[in-house]
Formats: sequence, structure tokens, C-alpha cells
Amino acid sequence: MKAAVLVFPGTNREHDIAGAIERSSGVKPRLVWHGDSDLPKVDLIVVPGGFAYGDYLRCGAMAAHSPVMREVKARAEKGVPVLAVCNGFQIAAEVGLVPGTLMRNAHLQFVCSDVHLKVATSQSLFTNRYQTGQVIRVPVAHAEGNYFADEDTLKRLEDRGQIAFRYCDAAGDTAAGNPNGSIRNIAGVFNDTKTVLGMMPHPENATEALFGGTDGKPMFDALAASLA
Repeated sequence: MKAAVLVFPGTNREHDIAGAIERSSGVKPRLVWHGDSDLPKVDLIVVPGGFAYGDYLRCGAMAAHSPVMREVKARAEKGVPVLAVCNGFQIAAEVGLVPGTLMRNAHLQFVCSDVHLKVATSQSLFTNRYQTGQVIRVPVAHAEGNYFADEDTLKRLEDRGQIAFRYCDAAGDTAAGNPNGSIRNIAGVFNDTKTVLGMMPHPENATEALFGGTDGKPMFDALAASLA
């Protein structure tokens, strides 16, 4: 699987996610600067987290206008899978790759901790190594992860199975464990074709036992197997 990982000024998670991809696929991803207007031919594009520049304006608002994002959008429209994590999720939402938006956390505080997620569907190339309803534990680290969408969009997401993950507690109760106030406890959503996944938690930081957990690794194993 050939993958490209975008790099924005001041970001710091591109190497984390590149390492997670390499551990599952055996192939080192290409790092692509945000100012580039072209992308190599790849099977997967990753918009990583780690604080994209311009967050003082609105998270992802400036990064969404980086030259490389025009090509990312064009590739996504042709069906190339895109994984967007944390700030990457914010950027993907700003660009319109996934529905909804990310607002400041409801408690107005930065949150950095492990959270539990319930897998809403295993029917995607990102989640097919999980079971629907499975509870996994991965880290979050953000100030603006409060997912919001209007009622029509939420209904469409529910009806079409476009919700990937919901926050929950360790027992899987989605009425508990929401770290940021996201509507309906949504932690990750797909686009219409489930070829783009935007999610706030960091699966790349749960891919080694030394990191404190490996619940994020099945996602990268699934991508490597599906896109080999």
C-alpha cells in the first residue's frame, strides 16, 4: 500500500501516523508538504493531526486552503481513500470531504486522555478488522473536537451508516464518556461512499503496546490489507 501523509507548518503527528502505516503495510509513506500542488500516485492519503497552522483563526480554516488540499479533494472525488485525524478531521470538514463541523469543546478546556469508542459499523475499508459494537480505547488531544451537524445531516448519517465511531464508556454505554460534547456522541464520520473517514481520536497512538494500547492497529491493518 502506497500512502501519502500531508505535512503542515508546525504539525507534529505526521511521523506518528506514518509509523503506524509502515508497521501495518511494511511500506514507508511519502510525506507531502502542504504547499505542493501535486500528489504522488498513492492508494491512501492521510491528513494527520497535530495542530495545523492558523488555528487561531478557526481550526482547519487556513489549512483547508493549502494548495495540496485541492488535489486531495480531487483525488477523493475519484475514490482515493482519505483518512483525516484530529486537525485533519477539522481540515476535511472545512474542505467538505466529510459532513458536519468541529466546534470548541463544550467545557471550553483542552482534553488529553484515553477515551473509549464504540465501533458503529465494521462495513468499511477502515473498520473491517473490528466488530460492529466493539469497544476500543484510543487517545484524544484537542480543544475543538465538539462535532456538530444539523438534524437533516444527522438523519442522513444515521440512515446511510456513515457514523464510524461514537464515544462511550468502558462498558460501551454511549450515554457516558463523551469528552467534548459532540452531538450524539459522534467521534468519527464517513463521506457518502465511506472512502473518507474523519475522526477526532488518534488511532495511530494506539498501535504499540509500549504506547499503552494497540486498539488502533486494526484500522491500519485493515487499510493495508484492503489497499494492497
